[in-house]
Amino acid sequence: MMDERTSPIQRKLRQIVCTSETRAGRMFDLVLLGLILFSVVIVMLESVASIRGDHSDAFLIVEWALTIIFTLEYLLRLWVEPRRWRFATSFFGVIDLLSILPAYLSLFLPGSHILLNIRILRLIRIFRILKLGRYIKEGRTLAMALQRSRYKITVFLVAIIVLVVLLGTLMYLVEGNANEDLDSIPRAVYWAIITMTTVGYGDIAPVTALGQFLASLVMILGYSILAVPTGIVTAEMTKTQGVAPDNPVCPGCAATTHLPGARFCHQCGSPLKDTGEEKG
Repeated sequence: MMDERTSPIQRKLRQIVCTSETRAGRMFDLVLLGLILFSVVIVMLESVASIRGDHSDAFLIVEWALTIIFTLEYLLRLWVEPRRWRFATSFFGVIDLLSILPAYLSLFLPGSHILLNIRILRLIRIFRILKLGRYIKEGRTLAMALQRSRYKITVFLVAIIVLVVLLGTLMYLVEGNANEDLDSIPRAVYWAIITMTTVGYGDIAPVTALGQFLASLVMILGYSILAVPTGIVTAEMTKTQGVAPDNPVCPGCAATTHLPGARFCHQCGSPLKDTGEEKG
């Protein structure tokens, strides 16, 4: 059931903009998906100096055309949403705003001496690709799994931070006098991080026998540690796939612990039941 504060035209448009059960809603999705992908390609091509120099005017026209379209889409979503502030502060609401804001900011930052700053602001347009997330159903399963495992992953990350600090300090004590690359604890902690994650840039390496032995232990430890967060999220995804249909997934925050018959999420207030599947 729609919010009584919305007009019939708002409810009709909301079925198109925020659901995908109708033909018009699916067409709206497809057109918007195409525009999002096209805008991301434009951003990538514009970063190539040779292409940007030959087609700068065309890029400017296309960018403003896309900005106007995405601005109208954002305003339309605000208009049809009964809880506008919740949408504006939600994940997708913020992403929608960030995808159009740089173009308007560039209008208020004139002057050739800050053109580089404007260019950096316009790179935020790449946030448009995150708008794809609302159209991927499997993304909700992953989001709910991450949301359920956030405490376990937080504890894991804290344990890893403590571990790399201890290992870095130990390596500093072992190598500090013999290795100029490990002349401080922060440098040693940096070494512990890149070694434990098996990145191994090679810019810092132990030179003593004891240091090399310790590095070998850290490398072996790293292989076993990398599997931990993967296992945590995988286990939660397995549980998530078995969520009962009468316990709906919130499209806003992916929560599932709702009371029977609940119409709105108890965490973020997003509607749980509508005429179709919510897209954020």
